[in-house]
Parts: sequence; C-alpha cells; structure tokens
Amino acid sequence: MNTAHPPEILAPAGNADSFLAAVAAGADAVYCGLKNFSARMEAENFSLTELASLTELAHAKGTRVHVAVNNLLKTPELDQAGRLIQRLARQVRPDALIVQDLGLPALARQAGFTGELHLSTLANAGTVSGLEQIAGLGVSRVVLPRELSIDEIKAVAARCPQGLTLEVFVHGALCYAVSGRCYWSSYLGGKSSLRGRCVQPCRRQYQQKNQKLPFFSCDDLSVDVLVRPLAGIEQVTSWKIEGRKKGPHYVYHTVTAYRMLRDSGNDPAQRKTALALLDMALGRPSSHYNFLGHRPSNPIADREQTGSGRLVAKVQGGAKAYLSPREPLKGGDLLRVGYEDQAGHQIVKIRRDVPKGGRLDLPKDQGRPPATGTPVFLVDRRERELQQILSGLRQELTPGPPTRESTFTPALPKGKKHKGAPREMDVWRVLPGRLGNQSEQAVWLTPGVERNISRTVFGRIWWWLPPVVWPGEEKAWGECLDTMTRLGARQFVLNAPWQMGLFARPGRSVFWAGPMCNASNPLALAELAGMGFAGAFASPELDAGGFLELPASSPLPLGVLVRGIHPLCVSRIRSENLREREPFQSPRGEQFWSRTYGRLVWTFPNWELDLSAKWAELEKAGYALFARLHEPVPDKVALKDRPGLWNWDLKML
Repeated sequence: MNTAHPPEILAPAGNADSFLAAVAAGADAVYCGLKNFSARMEAENFSLTELASLTELAHAKGTRVHVAVNNLLKTPELDQAGRLIQRLARQVRPDALIVQDLGLPALARQAGFTGELHLSTLANAGTVSGLEQIAGLGVSRVVLPRELSIDEIKAVAARCPQGLTLEVFVHGALCYAVSGRCYWSSYLGGKSSLRGRCVQPCRRQYQQKNQKLPFFSCDDLSVDVLVRPLAGIEQVTSWKIEGRKKGPHYVYHTVTAYRMLRDSGNDPAQRKTALALLDMALGRPSSHYNFLGHRPSNPIADREQTGSGRLVAKVQGGAKAYLSPREPLKGGDLLRVGYEDQAGHQIVKIRRDVPKGGRLDLPKDQGRPPATGTPVFLVDRRERELQQILSGLRQELTPGPPTRESTFTPALPKGKKHKGAPREMDVWRVLPGRLGNQSEQAVWLTPGVERNISRTVFGRIWWWLPPVVWPGEEKAWGECLDTMTRLGARQFVLNAPWQMGLFARPGRSVFWAGPMCNASNPLALAELAGMGFAGAFASPELDAGGFLELPASSPLPLGVLVRGIHPLCVSRIRSENLREREPFQSPRGEQFWSRTYGRLVWTFPNWELDLSAKWAELEKAGYALFARLHEPVPDKVALKDRPGLWNWDLKML
C-alpha cells in the first residue's frame, strides 16, 4: 500500500445523522447531495444552510466533502444549476463536485467553483483509450463502473494521464444496468434514473412461463477482504461506499470496517472483526461480483430474497402474530416483516429491548396479520452508543452562514441553424440485403463483421458502436476499426463520447455522438463539438420542451430517434433462470425480452418509441437527422400497439 497517501474511505450521507456518523467513524471524505440535481433525489438530502454547517464541522475534523450534482440537465435548468453551484462555492465550499453531464464542468467553472471535479460512474467512463478525452474535460477524478474486475481497474490505472485519479466502489447496492445508466424506469413511467428518480423496476418480480422471479435484482457489492490489492494501485485514490439512502448505523459500520481492512488488513483478527461489522451493517446479501475476473460471481440471486436486512425471526402465532428473535433486539430497531419485493410487507419499530428467545407481539393495526412462517428482518438499528456520539457532534455544529442569492447566468454557445431538408437514417442489427436510396443506412458494429462485408459497402454505411466497450475488448475493437477505416469506413455513431480514443486515426472519420451519450443541453453539445464530433443525437429521455428548444442553442447539427425499439438497459450479467429471446412480463402486464450482443445483455420492451406524429414539430425546431431503430423481434414476442412518446408529455422527471 502507498503508506504516504493511502486511499481515502469515501462515505455516503443522505441526511445529517448519516453525515455525522461518517465523520464519527473516521471517514476521510463524505459525499452527499442537495435537494436538486442529485442522482439520489429520493434520499432526504440537504439544504445549503444545513450542508454549510456540516461541511464546516467536517473540515475541522479533517474530513473532505464531495457534493453530487450529477443529474442530466435540460437547457432551461442551466441557469438554476449554475446559481446553485455558485451559492455552493460561496456558502458551503465543498472540496469536490461529482458530475455526469458533459456540460457541468464548464458550468461549474463559469459559476466560480474552484475545487475538484469528479466524473460520476453514470458517465460510463470505464475505457482505457478514452482517458485523455476525459482529462480534457477538466476533471481530476473518474469514478469507475462497478462492473470492472481488479485486472480491468489496473489496466485503466496504467493508462491514467498525469493529474487524473480513480475512485472505485468497494461496497453497496448494485444496479443491474451497466454503471446505473438505465432507461427502464424512465421508459415505463417518466422517472429517469439519470435524473435521480429511479423507481427500481429491476427489483420487481417478473413472470416468464411458469416462473415468477426477480430476474434482475442484485445482491450488494462487498469487496471486503479482497480490497487490499486496490491499495497497491497508486492511481486508485478513493474507496467508495454506496448508500445515500442508508441510515447512520450502516454508514458507521461500513466505514469502520473498511478503515480496518485498509489500515490493518493483514491482521487476521482485524479482518474477522471487519467482516462482522459488515455483516451487521444490515445491507443486502453480498457478492464480490466481477472483482476477481478469473472467478466472477453472478450477483443476481433470483432464487432468494435480495432485500436489505438480517434474518432474525419468523412469524408465529397465527391471528395473534408474534416473533421470538434468534438474537437480542434493541429499542429503536426497525424490522421488516416479509420480503422487500413482495406486496404487503410491514415495517415495525421496536419500542423496547427484546432478549434472544423472548417474545415480541406484532402490532394488530397493520391489516391482515402476516402468515405463520413469514421471515422477519432487522433492517436498521439505532444503538444508544452511536446516538450519544451523534448527539455530541451535533453540539459542535454552528449555524451556517446566511443565504446569499445568486444572479448567475451561464454563457451558452451560439446555436448553428441547420440548413436544408433533414436526412433520414435506418439503423439495423444486420446489414440489409439491399441498401435503400431514400435514407442513410446504419448497422450496429461488432468486431469481426469487417471480415464478412464487401469493400464496396464500408463507405456507404453509418457504423454504430454499443454503449459499452470493456477494457479487455479495446484491442479487438481498435484492430477492427483500423481495418474498417483503411477499407473505406468513414461514418461512425459512438454511444459513449470516450470511444473516439479507439480510433488510431480519428481525423479520417466523421463522428456523431449517439443517443446513449445523453446530450441534453447546449453546454454538453459544446463539449462534444470540442472533442471532434460533427453532430449529436439528443437524449431520447427529453420531454417536448427539451427536444424543441435544444436545436436553437446547439453548436452541432442534431439528430433524434423518431421510431423504434429502444433498449431499456444493457448489462454485463444475466439471470441463469431467464431464457433469452423469450417474453417475460411485469406485474402490470408489460412485456419485455433480453438478448445478448457481444458481451452485453440488452433488454427491450415490446412497444416502440414513436415520435412520428411529432416529426413536423421536430423538423421545424431544427433537427437535421431522423433515425429509426430496427431491432429484430423474437418470434415469440408480439409487439403491442401503445403510445410510444416516452417522456414527450411527462416533463422528464
């Protein structure tokens, strides 16, 4: 381990008590969010005044504070976000901002923030070849995707340019989708995960034939004792614990455990104690996931419950329901009666201590009594000792400075009006037998396809890259793209901005930023222009206002997905119990299917995104390119005729 600069323990805080618990446990840094523009909007989060007071205390204790401003931003929100950042810089003075939107670094500097900028895992920045581009944004740290193995982390670290460091998740909840970049919640109900509103459809049970299982619900990540090799990677300067919706008990226990593993991880007794602390943190069952690349563990546990908490009892007594705990319970404990992903589960707060083997009668005012045998989980604890520690720290808090208003207005790029009729593009999984003349043709690209295509075709096709290229795939991708450009391929749509680094001679090609780059405001588009993109697709999650006002201030020609089956998410994993290319459905009757392309599992709905009725409005607004996605539909899946406007009328929550 680098003893001079050991990696920091970065703790989550969704409320004041969790923040203080992190400080009390000796966290080197705390990350948190405000009431707006945070990717965990369902957490309690902080006002500026409250956060200013907590930050002053943290700094006095030697603890850094990182503030997440990691939403996608629509054009009208740039003013509000800029003013918030300016007030944050003046009133709170955090050490770092965590951002995902490409326009946020420029906005933060315009607003006067002089601290560090960290690129969120939501930015999907897990490539090796794109690190120079990332550094060019002005960020000093990249938060790596949770899906990477230790060897992939080392590969990224070995190519880090000067001044760029890495942050790695070591503990906490896993998203089924890669890096949490998921459209599932948004597509079903307008609540965007990239804007902090995810309703977690991946945690639900789905039906496929006679199986009803949570096919997409993941265990928590816990690197635990395997964390030590990370300490030897100089560029990994931060170990991150997920959990901004967790309470102080979880924060205190996980921070204490990882401090012990970092500082005394070679001591067997210390390791044992740390593991016991993690067990008592009351998260979900844990998995090492892909951390050991040669021995990966699938975190999808669809044959068991994946809710948080520790099993402490089963319901007894029939109509007079009670439980007899297998370990002592303390007054203030929170219990969940039933599984988290099942309807009708109850949360019960314990009013008094209950000894092991004692009796606790369940409240009778909760509707129908739970069935005998229903499992009961301890989900949160309010130990008196920890409460006393937090109370002492509260006494040290001083009132935050008075609120200062901001009149900041961001400088936006000058829009370039598109001239001429818009072009059309059809995007295929497989090269069609005949190339049409009415639209431009595009094909999703995978390495190896270049060996089976006539040279006369390369230059006539737009080649679409998938949203994720893993570090171990980059060599094959680089060779494929080099061959293709030598054979005449010139037009590429990249679904992560950093993929331009895969090209040995990018100056020979024309690049558009694909829809999964999630460009939603002119500052993000200006960054893409600066990277060398000739055009960009607007984020498909935008609402009507977001779509229609974006071209006027865009420095790039804009494209829009006007029709087709859009993926709900891509993942690195798949349930062993889920059959691909066969339909499964939600409790509400919505139907989906999954299919593997390359090393990504794609999940699709059985109804199309369809903005065809808005074509005239979009053309009048200034869109230059209209694209249609042609996803092959499995024989057993029947497409449903239902409105496919996505967020057009839903205000992109």
